[in-house]
Amino acid sequence: MNSGAYILINTEVGLEDKVLESLKKNEYVKEAYITMGSYDVIAVIKSSDDEDLRSIITNHLRSVEGIRQTLTLVVA
Repeated sequence: MNSGAYILINTEVGLEDKVLESLKKNEYVKEAYITMGSYDVIAVIKSSDDEDLRSIITNHLRSVEGIRQTLTLVVA
């Protein structure tokens, strides 16, 4: 079963572009954009299942330099 999620990201001040470029190079990120409002960046990820999704977020997204906080919206 495929899983996916939108990841809303708050970055450190001034690091929005750097975070965006890092995410676009990440093999798990299908799309990423700068946003305006409460969050700085949104990323779209796909995975094989929920456990894989958790691993991607924990090990490959939250470790990106400049990411301060994430909010995950799982797609049903």
